Amino acid sequence: MALLRRRHHYPLRLIPAISVVSAAILLLFVFLSFLAPSPVDNDHIHRPRISNDVGDDEAAPKLRVLNSGGVHLRDLWSTKNAGVYYGCSNASIKFAKAAAITQPNRYLAIATSGGLNQQRTGITDAVVAARILNATLVVPKLDQKSFWKDASNFSEIFDVDWFISYLEKDVKVIKELPRRRGQIWNPYTMRVPRKCNEQCYINRLLPVLGKKHAVQLTKFDYRLSNRLGTDLQKLRCRVNYHALKFTQPILEMGAKLVRRMRARSKHYIALHLRFEPDMLAFSGCYYGGGDKERKELAKIRRRWKTLHNHNPERERRQGRCPLTPEEVGLLLRALGYDRETHIYVASGEVYGGEATLAPLKALFPNFYSKDTLASQDELGPFSSFSSRMAALDFMVCDESDVFVTNNNGNMAKILAGRRRYFGHKPTIRPNAKKLYKLFLSRDNMTWEEFASSVRMFQRGFMGEPKEVRPGRGGFHENPAACICEDSEAKRKMDLVRKEHGKGFIPIKRDMDVADDQNMNDELEWSDPEDEDDLTSQRESNFHNETSLEYDPFSSEEPELDELLSD
Repeated sequence: MALLRRRHHYPLRLIPAISVVSAAILLLFVFLSFLAPSPVDNDHIHRPRISNDVGDDEAAPKLRVLNSGGVHLRDLWSTKNAGVYYGCSNASIKFAKAAAITQPNRYLAIATSGGLNQQRTGITDAVVAARILNATLVVPKLDQKSFWKDASNFSEIFDVDWFISYLEKDVKVIKELPRRRGQIWNPYTMRVPRKCNEQCYINRLLPVLGKKHAVQLTKFDYRLSNRLGTDLQKLRCRVNYHALKFTQPILEMGAKLVRRMRARSKHYIALHLRFEPDMLAFSGCYYGGGDKERKELAKIRRRWKTLHNHNPERERRQGRCPLTPEEVGLLLRALGYDRETHIYVASGEVYGGEATLAPLKALFPNFYSKDTLASQDELGPFSSFSSRMAALDFMVCDESDVFVTNNNGNMAKILAGRRRYFGHKPTIRPNAKKLYKLFLSRDNMTWEEFASSVRMFQRGFMGEPKEVRPGRGGFHENPAACICEDSEAKRKMDLVRKEHGKGFIPIKRDMDVADDQNMNDELEWSDPEDEDDLTSQRESNFHNETSLEYDPFSSEEPELDELLSD
């Protein structure tokens, strides 16, 4: 019986041992879970692919993206030295008032071309052209027959009364031509050459105005030289940045979208994303979608007889291809913006749809557009009009803390210039030529190496003051004549730096290292005055021009001009 009792005690003795082993296993599991990468702090991203159809390229290895971009001691939401510079567009004392120089019975009308932002450049230049000719300007007609198919007139997008009153000291503006002998006055129509300078307007139009008294310039886009006198350049700024104000319904809806972004986060990034099928077809680039992509884009390209076939690899290597949504996301993460950052995306139809956007949304889950921020009823008054919808995107992008683009269209250029004028808010233009090689080899380096290289290559592409020499690039993108230096603010900043520098050894940051390495390099921008045709522009290969290197000045395809205009 004693033996039997001892056998019954064996299970009781095993219980403490089993408990100890179980506890040890549990502790080991908890320890290993701490060592494992956090799904929040890391993203594993594939290289860009447009589709998963049979015939696509083989899947590439994943890149482990750390939540921290590795940026230290850099303010992500402002530009260095921004407080030293400000927009200045007041006329000089020598600039005569409109009432003193406007000739009677001399009227200039213009018909714009393209999308909203291309038309905006045309309106701005039309005011300057009227000033050159000492003529009265008739409120410009907007393009209602282009690719964008928007029937809106000037007063449905811009506040026409504000436009007229703001410019009254510079140019006399009227809403319509007066009647002639009781009949509607049909002006004489003609066209001036691209990039026509001040003397060109005087030589070509004054004799006609002297005879006809009213002239309408058709397809008025890029019809004024990039190089003008300072007072005329400042007039351009007064028109673009002050006189052109959206109508009240657009302003109210745009402000509502901005408030809803601000309610979600103190800061936000706005991305202008051009990745439509037509844009990609024009670019001649390849994005990993296999035979399906090649066939679809080739079919679109055949619509334009003047387009030549390009080597996709060469186009990409020379920085002429728009970045994919994923590449833009990787660029932003490398610059230090983490996955909690809120991002507003202004885009049209994206080739590949949600599958193409998925990697960007994985990198930035807080992803918004006007369609997600507003109801269909709220957008109803605007949704049938492409220019009004573009105006809403323009407002949200303009108000953003950081603006980034994957293209170099008119909206990107105008916003870049506007953000310089109003305080040099961070404006990121991808250095596509340098980033191309980095994206190709990113799976062969650590995230820290990748991020450091991105920050180095982006030096000079972040919207900092004096990134670009005065006179380089289009004036609407680089309004150097309208940017002034605050000498007192600069003096105070220099004193602060001097005081802070005493006894300290400066720490080199990625951006500073890039400055040192590139201090002898002069950033090159394409100059519209030097671009006579599409071929010469493609051969120029300016490495810090974003995306397509497209020259709208010489296209023989009007639809292409309109498609690529914004």
